[in-house]
Amino acid sequence: MKYIRSILAVFCFFIFGIGAVILNFLLFPFIKNNKELCSDIIHYTWKFFVNLMMWLKLFRLDIKKLGKIKNKVIVSTHPSFIDIVILIALIPRSTCFVKKELAHNPILKNLVTSIFITNEVELEELKSESKKMLDRGFNVIIFPSGIRHRRDEFPKIRKGASLVALNAGKNIVPVRMFSDRDFLFINQPFYAVSDRCVNFEIEQMREINIADFIGESEIITKQRLTNKIEDELYGL
Repeated sequence: MKYIRSILAVFCFFIFGIGAVILNFLLFPFIKNNKELCSDIIHYTWKFFVNLMMWLKLFRLDIKKLGKIKNKVIVSTHPSFIDIVILIALIPRSTCFVKKELAHNPILKNLVTSIFITNEVELEELKSESKKMLDRGFNVIIFPSGIRHRRDEFPKIRKGASLVALNAGKNIVPVRMFSDRDFLFINQPFYAVSDRCVNFEIEQMREINIADFIGESEIITKQRLTNKIEDELYGL
């Protein structure tokens, strides 16, 4: 059974790769300046991919709460390599940070530069690019732990999400997302799937109003806001 599931996983990622190549070379070169259209195409193609994996019972989504999120900084736990695909499939008009090498990869360049933000730049440029996307009505998804982790692991939350939200003047929406077993975890090949369907539990937490944290020094504001993000994501 596990062997069959591995074959199905390889098939799904083959479809994902073919789709990315088609979008990159045949479509996005002509529409990449229309970020809204690019975002919608990515949202619906990734939604198809997620539904395909669910139909093949590679994983399922247990959505406890997830409302319509628009023009927010979304902070999420980071259980899997595929969590960003799931989130963008569920939440339209969303972008995230990606590695700079992807923007220079000829197979992905047009797709990546259409709506995504490269994270290996100076802090001011990162804040500026994030603000531009938020001002256009997009959500910016951030994994503030910076590392994949399990439910019982609590890596330190970085201050980047607080900086982005404060700079853009946008509220923060925390999303708890965990899986009941490892799937595309650290150093785990994409074909190394579980012998059972993986369950991803997703729950939107209370929106964090940044106005409640403004009024003290910038350092204290960032720290208090980061502590609040940690509380909402980890429930400590």
